[in-house]
Amino acid sequence: MENLRGAALMVLAMLGFAIEDMFIKLLAARLPTWQIIACLGIGAGGFFAVLLRARGEALFPRAVLSRLVLLRNLGELVGTLCFVTALALTPLAQASAILQALPLSVTLGAALFLGETVGWRRWAAIAVGFAGVLLVIQPGLEGFDANALFAVAAVAGLTLRDLATRRIPRTMSSFQLSFLAFLTLIPAAGLLALTTGGAGVMPLPREWALLAGAVVMGILAYSCIVGAVRLGEVSFVTPFRYSRILFALVLGAVIFGERPDALMLTGAALIVGSGLFTLWRERKHRPTA
Repeated sequence: MENLRGAALMVLAMLGFAIEDMFIKLLAARLPTWQIIACLGIGAGGFFAVLLRARGEALFPRAVLSRLVLLRNLGELVGTLCFVTALALTPLAQASAILQALPLSVTLGAALFLGETVGWRRWAAIAVGFAGVLLVIQPGLEGFDANALFAVAAVAGLTLRDLATRRIPRTMSSFQLSFLAFLTLIPAAGLLALTTGGAGVMPLPREWALLAGAVVMGILAYSCIVGAVRLGEVSFVTPFRYSRILFALVLGAVIFGERPDALMLTGAALIVGSGLFTLWRERKHRPTA
């Protein structure tokens, strides 16, 4: 029963993230990318600051300037910047499908840089998953959009974030890491504004509501993930992360009129299938992880 409750919370978390992505894409129709990122950083960073103070934890622990924490923040920055840009410029379903390659990318990075053992079956699954990414992007074909590479860059940035997180001492809580990551987005958004020369836009009442909704949905989704991992076994609830692509397909079709072609759907299926196989192999070899 606890596993089922955990799985339900994970599905709710993925629905929350999909809705947050939808809000961001709607905002990107008029607001510049840097302004959206700044608002996300202020809103979510403020929430985690209040949460940390309520828990009696330091906002800026001693390890705040350690190499691993800085690498994690850099990965979060690149991932957020590129994914928000991808949401603005490409179909919601396409960007979300590419993002589902993150677990495969983390497995690849762990094998190459952290010395973790990966058998030939998981190597094959990684290759199939990345072939699925190519089908989603469709390089060299009529459906190719170079802006989809922003989603690929987002996966690379978030992979760096997750690999660095694995090596950060547990003396730093996940709430502290989240606060620092969102805090980093604020000056980065300012730097992006200076380099692009884009002026800010005063949000309309509807856009203020969308910004608030994006922050709230992101926070609720994060809370659901925490609850899911605490209630159920990680190996049981993690595969339900892939429900995000289903929600993205529905929202993309209903809200934005997106109609993914057969190649993109096939690529998304390969990404999800190879990811699920990789999780199953990891569970089989490390049942206590």
